[in-house]
Amino acid sequence: MDKLRAITVFRRVIELGSFKAAAEDMGLSKAAISKNINELEDYLKSPLINRTTRRMHITDNGQRYYDHVRTILDDLSHADLSIIESSHQLSGLIKVSVPMSMGILKLNPAICEFMQLHPEISIEVILNDHYVDLVEQGLDVAIRGGGALQNSSLKSRKLLDMKRVLCASPKYIEQAGELLSPDDLNQHNCLIYSLSSSPRHWVFQQHDEKKAIDLLPGSYVVNNGLALKQAIISGLGITLTPEIFVDKELKSGELLKLLPEWQTESHALYAIYPYHKEQSQKVRTFIDFLIDYFAK
Repeated sequence: MDKLRAITVFRRVIELGSFKAAAEDMGLSKAAISKNINELEDYLKSPLINRTTRRMHITDNGQRYYDHVRTILDDLSHADLSIIESSHQLSGLIKVSVPMSMGILKLNPAICEFMQLHPEISIEVILNDHYVDLVEQGLDVAIRGGGALQNSSLKSRKLLDMKRVLCASPKYIEQAGELLSPDDLNQHNCLIYSLSSSPRHWVFQQHDEKKAIDLLPGSYVVNNGLALKQAIISGLGITLTPEIFVDKELKSGELLKLLPEWQTESHALYAIYPYHKEQSQKVRTFIDFLIDYFAK
């Protein structure tokens, strides 16, 4: 038995959830995957995975073994990277998941500038507003808005704070009437970004006064920030959106900032990465660059 190969196979089976997925990921046959798992279980004299024709479940011993070997394999990878990257120019592939609107407007220019500084690095950008599993998708970094991490195997670094603003077009305000208080929002057509953590629950604060508004259904719901921006510019209604998306239009007067005396809940943008990627010099350099880029 090639023990290193066997525990690597075992790890991928657990992380991907099936023998077939691990076989495709590693370029092996399903029979080769089964052979490695069987040899490992024979060597340990303990079942690691219970499997039927339809499903597989990790055993208690399998979970314990996975927790140990994942750390060992990551340490081996770190050791390799520490030598390879210290003696060579930064090179190789970085796979990054980026929210579509933020990616097109703000992140893609930063990524292009990074690649000019590091011509030996290739970057694969996946534009997707939905949650992605970094480990399952083989990603190095995901750029996400939000707060606390739900997965203890991930780490995060803040890229920037994102103030949100309530805005609409002058055309809409002229037709629908002025907004005087957050309480008036349900008298207006509020346009919704459906992938928000609380799409219809907007919170405002003025000094010590706090107002939480649960919005009535509006006429437009969309899962993309650029589409939402186009809708408010066309005069369809009011929305709450990151100021970084609409700063140009607010300055030009194409959009109006509403209720400026009321503060809205801020969001932040984070670089999320698997904890074992922390030792990758190219990943660290990439995230450091993004932090510096947005600090300017």
